[in-house]
Amino acid sequence: MANTVFHKADTRGHADHGWLNAYHSFSFASWYNPDRVNFGALRVLNDDTIAAGMGFGTHPHDNMEIITIPLEGDLAHKDSMGNESTIKNGDVQVMSAGTGIRHSEFNPNADQRTKLFQIWLFPKKRDVAPRYQQITLDKSLEKNDFAQILSPNADDAGVWIHQDAWFYLSDFDKDFSKKLALQKEGNGFYIFNIEGEIEVNGQKLATKDGFGIWNTAEIEVKASTAAKFLIMEVPMNY
Repeated sequence: MANTVFHKADTRGHADHGWLNAYHSFSFASWYNPDRVNFGALRVLNDDTIAAGMGFGTHPHDNMEIITIPLEGDLAHKDSMGNESTIKNGDVQVMSAGTGIRHSEFNPNADQRTKLFQIWLFPKKRDVAPRYQQITLDKSLEKNDFAQILSPNADDAGVWIHQDAWFYLSDFDKDFSKKLALQKEGNGFYIFNIEGEIEVNGQKLATKDGFGIWNTAEIEVKASTAAKFLIMEVPMNY
């Protein structure tokens, strides 16, 4: 189909630094694929495992919306805005880098790995004031539903960012299916399957497969097995 892209899990970029085992759905660091630079405003989708007691030293970002979703273990965060916190499975964190921030991220546990997604989106407005937000999600809302964890609106469910994007986390039972409508015309959906097997508009996704679709008003997700997945609705033109 001309309005879809399908990324098998084993086609992702991979870098094993010992302390960091990283898989890249889109070009990142030393891995470059000209066909996999971004999906609309979605620029980075990294699937990271950080070894016990290790992490990223202080480093800069600017003009990017950075979303971190821990899947296992804890992540200690410290930044140039004065924020110091720890996020864990069930939390979501966002930083609007804007005019510029510096931060570090470490696994504070000596006996447990940390697994997380780090996602970068291009913002709709450059050079905004940097900001930080972290919340704990109600995981029960994900059961056989699309639990909104991010939007452009501060008053909506989840965190908010400077982009017309909506993220959802879901935990479907086997054989359950549900439709999700597009929030904004011109956006597309990128679905990342975390665990299990699903079908999205007929496309089968195994664990860690990614599927992008645009020029559609809705998607239907059907769970072939018990499954957990992340849906990102993002602008295709930004």
